[in-house]
Amino acid sequence: MRGFVLFKSSPMKIILASASPRRAEILRNAGIPFEVCAVVFDETRRPGELRADYVRRLALGKARAAAAQYASPGDCLLIGADTIVVANDQILGKPESEADARRMLRLLAGAVHEVHTGVAVVRRPGAIEGVIDETTRVTFAPLSDEDIDRYVATGEPLDKAGAYAIQGIASRYITRVDGCYFNVIGLPLARLWSLLRDFGYNERVTRLA
Repeated sequence: MRGFVLFKSSPMKIILASASPRRAEILRNAGIPFEVCAVVFDETRRPGELRADYVRRLALGKARAAAAQYASPGDCLLIGADTIVVANDQILGKPESEADARRMLRLLAGAVHEVHTGVAVVRRPGAIEGVIDETTRVTFAPLSDEDIDRYVATGEPLDKAGAYAIQGIASRYITRVDGCYFNVIGLPLARLWSLLRDFGYNERVTRLA
């Protein structure tokens, strides 16, 4: 039986500037080795700031903050990311309470909303930076008050932007995804991989007999 092994042709380290277990899982499942350097960053939106500008600014700010505090010899690519959910022109962050989660889910139910993610890559040493943004449209099935109460009772919505996890229990309510699925989880993987390659990160595949 034939297989393959991935060998690094570049000594670059990948540093994820996020404590999100979901982003970490996306990288891990894609076979991209990384370290975590979580940062604290002010996520206040500026007056009149457009959605794409907002997530791009936060992503780059987080990557830069991680670059400033991460001490390691050699080349590093630091990844910053930020995701927002937008429904009826309202930005939905993480709910503050169960009541707030119910409010958000009522906005999403039976409607289409958008998920916007900004991703930044900063290379150190050096001053090379790149930023992208990705938008995915998600359609929710209609939900009754009983459906919403039952879902909130699971606890899943309480630490998620938009009060739902597409990869979790909420998957039963998602009827359509237009765009990158991984973007909804918090990291548009294909776009990120392309950006990493642009920054010189590469893998060499060697087949085994």
